[in-house]
Amino acid sequence: MTDKLPHVVVVGAGFGGVAAIKALASFNVKITLVDRTNYHLFQPLLYQLSTSVLSTDDISFPVRAMFRKMRNIDLFMAKAVGIDGKNKILHTNHGDIAYDYLIVAAGATNNFFGMENVAKYAYGMKTIQEALHIRNHVLHMFERANKQIDSESVRRQMLTFICVGGGPTGVEEAGALAELVAVQKKDYKYLNFDEVSIKLIEATDKLLPMMPEKLRNYTLKVLEKKGVEVMLNTAVADCSEDGLTLKDGTFIPSKTIIWSAGVRANQLVSTIGTECDRAGRIIVEKTLQVPGYPEIFAIGDNAHFLQDGRPLATVAPVAIQEAKLAVRNISELIKGRSRLQEFTYVDHGSMATIGRCEAVVSWGCLRTGGFFAWCIWMFLHLLRLEGTYEDITVGTKWMWNFLSGTRLGRIITNIQFD
Repeated sequence: MTDKLPHVVVVGAGFGGVAAIKALASFNVKITLVDRTNYHLFQPLLYQLSTSVLSTDDISFPVRAMFRKMRNIDLFMAKAVGIDGKNKILHTNHGDIAYDYLIVAAGATNNFFGMENVAKYAYGMKTIQEALHIRNHVLHMFERANKQIDSESVRRQMLTFICVGGGPTGVEEAGALAELVAVQKKDYKYLNFDEVSIKLIEATDKLLPMMPEKLRNYTLKVLEKKGVEVMLNTAVADCSEDGLTLKDGTFIPSKTIIWSAGVRANQLVSTIGTECDRAGRIIVEKTLQVPGYPEIFAIGDNAHFLQDGRPLATVAPVAIQEAKLAVRNISELIKGRSRLQEFTYVDHGSMATIGRCEAVVSWGCLRTGGFFAWCIWMFLHLLRLEGTYEDITVGTKWMWNFLSGTRLGRIITNIQFD
């Protein structure tokens, strides 16, 4: 490998970034992966970390181990802070990196839609640290309520858990919380679990909008059976450390507000200086190139790509397919060809789990809910995990949870001792 090789820089070790690097493996190029962490995170299972099903090493995999057999790649562990498209330089907090081609797959952050108090008091769930924060906080609430013997209203506030957002993350989090409550009920002999409340709030009139109506209704019934109060057509107006205020003026006392109502692209993309949508995503060309900068490709959560008149969803399958197309087009540019392939997303369906033995799957002609859908969901997620260790440990924990309902990860890790 020499410095004369084309230098491809990939920002982000998420699904899009990892797929891009795997696709680049067969090309004679120099690859630099830039990420602020040294691991690939399997974000779809963050909710299981936050509800004590899995541990951090079950859903993350070291990047260097992932690509150890590729001699043309290195990890530059740093935070990307800016892009100078004119001079082909990526700025990071640990120095500048010159590139020939750049793939921006920097992921997304929580979108609080300009509500400062929500950003301050609600719990996001996009990183391992945020999921652990939720786990520690929820477990703490049971411990604190157990000691609060004088005030029912204070106990109810501590034992009210609110999930905002009726997409897959909100549905999965609410269902998992309900099952965690069932486990806690066995351990707290003097706590009145009639005071526990789990609420799922959605601003529109439906859960899981990508699902057929039959499966949406099924999801609603399963959640309600688990004890989750689903509040549709309910918008959030404000938030404080004492609870949530709705747009109709209703105040819900709670110490736990988990936010999964939207995402916003990493602020890195705005430094390029091209047009972005309201969620901060770059409005890319059909070839996934950034307008005015043919060497820069934006994918996944960082790309606003219109198909059938609507922007594609910020989900892993979109990012993976975009990554492969971006790499093919980069290979064409390296060969000196100007005619590039345009991207078309092939939708293979969607799925979401509602809890143990319950999921919904819409996959081609297969549209089903229940145990069979749950088995499909488990199998496909195990296939997408990186590493044999993760497959074995996650599969074992899921089987143990299926047989016993036990949550082995109910560990509070942020205790401060005097």
